Amino acid sequence: MNSTQSSLANAPLLPVAKIETLQMRTSAKWRDFPHDVLPLPVAEMDYEIALPIREKLISMVSSSDTGYLGSMPELAESMARFAESRWGWKINPENVFTSTDVGVGMIEMARMIVQPGDGIVLNTPVYHNIGNWIDELKCRRVDAPLKRDGLHYSLDFEAIESAYKSGAKLHFLCNPANPVGTVFTREDLSTLADLALKYNVAIFSDEIHAPLSYPGHEFIPFLNVSDVAREVGICVTSASKSWNLAGLKCAEIVTASERWTNVAKAMPPAVHWRSSLLGAAAAAVAFSTPEWLDSAIATNDRNRHYLKELLDERLPSIGYRIPDFSYLAWLDLTALSLGSDPSRRLLEEAHVAFNPGSGFCAAHHQYVRLNFATSQEIIEEAVNRIASLVR
Repeated sequence: MNSTQSSLANAPLLPVAKIETLQMRTSAKWRDFPHDVLPLPVAEMDYEIALPIREKLISMVSSSDTGYLGSMPELAESMARFAESRWGWKINPENVFTSTDVGVGMIEMARMIVQPGDGIVLNTPVYHNIGNWIDELKCRRVDAPLKRDGLHYSLDFEAIESAYKSGAKLHFLCNPANPVGTVFTREDLSTLADLALKYNVAIFSDEIHAPLSYPGHEFIPFLNVSDVAREVGICVTSASKSWNLAGLKCAEIVTASERWTNVAKAMPPAVHWRSSLLGAAAAAVAFSTPEWLDSAIATNDRNRHYLKELLDERLPSIGYRIPDFSYLAWLDLTALSLGSDPSRRLLEEAHVAFNPGSGFCAAHHQYVRLNFATSQEIIEEAVNRIASLVR
């Protein structure tokens, strides 16, 4: 048992409030649907945030420390300590830059190297906003779809090389891969870096879910793969998904070469100034609070297996591969024959909300994405509602 497995084995599970209490929250997850709908689409957890983060935020608000974000070296230093401890990845704190969120970081760095009409590669099915980021840049989506073996997805290097040969300038990589639940291997990421160098393609690696990888599925930071990866790539990440801080609006851009560090420094100053002081302070505390993260992973680990047990018992025709990371289940509902948009029918008739698979890839319209970072009671009720609809 390695150190991560050992820490998870001893991590207490996180409690979840009753649904009536959760419904009092004002985030999009809990405000976008009527109270008779179980909301399981938005990628945020229903757990209470870590006490040290809460205390830091309360202290800042109590002292009216709510101004603009200036220099905050403790964020980069905390992140660097976490990355080395968790993944053996040595980050130079001077090469960490802030942005409002991961999407802003990806877009603003991309603006420095692409022009409208340029091709940007993505790998569907993929987090739906990656396509939106490409559209915002007025660039072309160049799809190199993931290769599927049953319910397991991996990088398709023939498709990627073809996309690179087409003249694409940039590759927006979702690492690890949301929504399909795959953690890419070191070998695959190294091969990808070599192809990018060969065809002069830059790789921007979105690693927002990385801290939530489960034991047995080692996450490899792209910039820790090889010298080639450090030459061709950058990382954009945030504490938001792993410590439940999305609304605080702070992300980190990490570079590991002189070229990309200079690009980051040349971004408009507003990229930093638009980030949140409270978000940066919370992230600095988060990266120094691995104990809470371990409890979140342990709780999600229990839930990913619990969902599998429920589906095997009550809805065995649903396809579900237990994910390698995070709290998002990618479900194949084809066998349920729920029409062209199963998510809409489930919302309207079963009163349970999921992300429609078509948002991640048009060809996957029979899929939905389910967020299981909640109570087992809510997970069970959601499965029961689906089962009641298809009986």
